[in-house]
Amino acid sequence: MKDILTVMKFTMKDMTKRKSFIISTLIILILIIVGFNVPNIIKSIKGEDLSDKLLIVDNQDIFEGNLELLKQADLGYEIEIAQLSFDEIKQKIENEEIESAILIEKQDNNIKIRYIVENTTMMEEVPETLVNSINNLYSNIQINKLGLTDEELQSITPNFEFSLEQTDEEKASGNIFVMMLMSIVLFYAIYFCAYQVATSITTEKTSKIMETLVTSTSPRTIVLGKTIGIGLVGLVQIIVIVLTALISAKTFLEPELLSSVLDMSNITPYLGIITIIYFILGYFVYALLYALTGSTVSKPEDIQSANTPVAFLAVIGFYLAYFTMMNPTSSLNLFAAMFPISSPFCMPFRIMMGLASGTDIAISIAILIITILVIAKVAIKIYSSAILNYGTKMSFKDIVKMIGDGAKN
Repeated sequence: MKDILTVMKFTMKDMTKRKSFIISTLIILILIIVGFNVPNIIKSIKGEDLSDKLLIVDNQDIFEGNLELLKQADLGYEIEIAQLSFDEIKQKIENEEIESAILIEKQDNNIKIRYIVENTTMMEEVPETLVNSINNLYSNIQINKLGLTDEELQSITPNFEFSLEQTDEEKASGNIFVMMLMSIVLFYAIYFCAYQVATSITTEKTSKIMETLVTSTSPRTIVLGKTIGIGLVGLVQIIVIVLTALISAKTFLEPELLSSVLDMSNITPYLGIITIIYFILGYFVYALLYALTGSTVSKPEDIQSANTPVAFLAVIGFYLAYFTMMNPTSSLNLFAAMFPISSPFCMPFRIMMGLASGTDIAISIAILIITILVIAKVAIKIYSSAILNYGTKMSFKDIVKMIGDGAKN
């Protein structure tokens, strides 16, 4: 145990001193802070209230002076009512006094609504909230002229209540955006931290550091110590990143936007503990796989090609979990929560959605632990056999032979 702690300390110190690690962490933190500040940056460039200013022009008084009622509705605009020509409207937009305008005109029996902005994109349309509000206002004006009773009004304007229901007994709940965001964060943490294990092992095989480690401790201690050390550094890094994101979101985003986009109501201490457990187990699965591939090469330039199969497995696992979130009650999502290469990314979100039972969680964790033990045995065996293989890259035949010998032992 003492030797493992020694290797862990050495690995952690080496990781945190690397310029690439420090620079990449700082860049990620800066991007997070800047990203959450984008709305404020846009406001400062365009002007605080410019995007909210809407001019409505009804020169023919088609709405009979009732357009003022739109100011009382919560449409997200600072509405101004005026009598202006098109050229005057154009001038106001060019002078950046307003962002957009609505010009109401009657042509024959039709009412034409012109939504005017400085320039448009292929995807831009008239805002639906404005269309519905203007339609409703005009309809109400015409209905009031008919002198209908309250009962008659109710019969032609019923209050419909729409709800989405499913026949499946399992029901998912939670903010899908938060789930997908956390899935991406977990994938980044597990994949890139695990990748460092292969890089570290291969690099030290070509240096005098390995000779010192081999003479002072066992290959098993080296593999486990380096894996745990890099994992702890990665865990601290991801905690710092998540905390920075949460603090930035709370500091820079408006409360309404924060509550609608980043709904954290389903985030509980229990879920946090489970997520950390799955991060640790998922990390060990991929870290030991990378330790295995890192043991098979002798030169740092061969790391990328050797790691390709593991990277391919990681991508499959991530997308299997990611896309099954679209249908979380499906059998494929349950499979993704049990399959060891995808369960670290999937099971925490089944728990968040209220779909995972205690039995499901226990089975998933058991499968991960068994997978880790099997991969660890194989990785340590190959590492022990390949540790002094400085000259050539091990062939696939040699690796299979070592795995067979390890299974017999």
